[in-house]
Amino acid sequence: MAKFFEYQGKEHFQKGGIPIPEGMVANTPQEAEQAAAKMGRPVVVKAQVWAGGRGKSGAVKFADTPQEAGQAAVDILGMQVKGLEVKQVLVEEKLDIVQEFYAGVVINSAQDVRGPVLMFSSEGGVEIESVPREKIAMLNVDVIKGLMPYDTLNMAASMGVKGKILRQVADIVYKLYQVFRKLDCRTLEINPLVLTRDNKVLAADCRMAVDDQALFRHPELGIKIGREFLKEPTEFDLIAWSFEESDFRGTSYVAEMASSEEVANGGYVGFHGIGGGAAMLGMDAVNKVDLKVADFADTSGNPTASKVYRVVKLIMAQPGIEGYLLAGFMMANQEQWHHAHGIVKALREELPKRPGFPAVILLCGNKEKESQAILKEGLSDLNARVEIYDREHVYDSSFIGGRLKALVEEYRKEQAGASSR
Repeated sequence: MAKFFEYQGKEHFQKGGIPIPEGMVANTPQEAEQAAAKMGRPVVVKAQVWAGGRGKSGAVKFADTPQEAGQAAVDILGMQVKGLEVKQVLVEEKLDIVQEFYAGVVINSAQDVRGPVLMFSSEGGVEIESVPREKIAMLNVDVIKGLMPYDTLNMAASMGVKGKILRQVADIVYKLYQVFRKLDCRTLEINPLVLTRDNKVLAADCRMAVDDQALFRHPELGIKIGREFLKEPTEFDLIAWSFEESDFRGTSYVAEMASSEEVANGGYVGFHGIGGGAAMLGMDAVNKVDLKVADFADTSGNPTASKVYRVVKLIMAQPGIEGYLLAGFMMANQEQWHHAHGIVKALREELPKRPGFPAVILLCGNKEKESQAILKEGLSDLNARVEIYDREHVYDSSFIGGRLKALVEEYRKEQAGASSR
C-alpha cells in the first residue's frame, strides 16, 4: 500500500470537508519556530514518519513558545523512529481536548466481507486492536448501496455520543468514508478524533494508505512507486519500479536491501530469486554461509527475456557486490528459456568488466533442457567463475550456498592479490 504522512492525509481531509487543527510542515528548526510564531499559541511538534508509536519514541513534543518549538524540532529531526529517519515535522496548534474518539475505514479481504468496513469507537487515542469489541461500532459498507448519513448517526449514537456534537461526529465519519472511496484507500483512520473544550470536533491525526493497484487513477497523489515502502525509495528502487510500471508481462520485483556504504564493507552478493518460496530458500542459503544480499529480486510469472535482462543488469550495477546468485529453487511451469536468454545477454555485458567475478545459476522447470543449453553455450567463453545447475540441486540450498561461498572466497583472494601488486 502507498503510505502517506499525517500532514498529507490531513490535506485530503480538508478537501473533503473534515475539520483539522491549524498546522504547518517544517523541514528545519527555523521553519518550525516561524510556524509557531505565526500561529501565536502553544503548539505540538510531531515527527512525520511512516511508523506508529511516535509518542513513545519521543517524536511528539509540546511547546509553549516559538523558541521551544524550534528546540523540539532540533530534537526530533534526524531521529530514528522504528528505523525510519525523521525528515519533516508538523507544527500544529495544541488542542484543549475533552474527549477522544476513533474513526476508521479499512478493506476487509475475508471471503464473507470483501469490502470496506467502517469503524467508530468512543475510546480513541489508543490502538484500535486494544479496544474491547463491545466498544466498537462496525459496519460492512455495501459498495453498491453506499453509505447513508443515518448510518453514521446510528453508529455514533450507539457508542454514547449525544447532544450537540452528535451531528458533528457523524458528519465527519460520513465524510471520512467519502474520502476513503474517492482516493481508493486501503486504510484511512482518524485516531484520535477529538472533542475540544469549545465543542469543536477535529481530526487530530491521520493514517492513510492507498491501494497500489489504483494509483494509476490518482496521478495527483504524486506516488513515485506503486508498492508498499517503509522508507523513501532510492534511485535503485525507482529504476526497478520502471521495469514494472508499464510492462505487466510477468513479475520483476526488485528492491534495495542494503545501502552502498554497507555493501562497500564486503560480504554482499547480488540476489535474484524466481518465485516467493524459491527466493526464501535462496536467501536462507546465502545467510547460512555468512553472506548477505544487497538486493531482493523476483522474476516469476513468465516474464519476458527483456525484463529478466533489465533485472540482472540492475543487480550487477550495485558497486561492491562479490557475486551473483540466481536462486531458481523451484520446478517452474514458466518457460525458463526466457530467463536463460535474459541472463546470458546481461552477464555477457557485465562479467567482462570484472574478470573472475562469481555467478552461481540454478535454473530448472519447463524448457529446462533448452534453457541449460542456452546458459552453458552463452557463458562458456567468459573469464568468470560461472557455475550452472539444474533440477538435480533444486532443493539443495546448502550445496548452492556452499558453492557461492567458495567462489566468492576465491574471487576475494584474487582481488586482494591484484591490489597488493
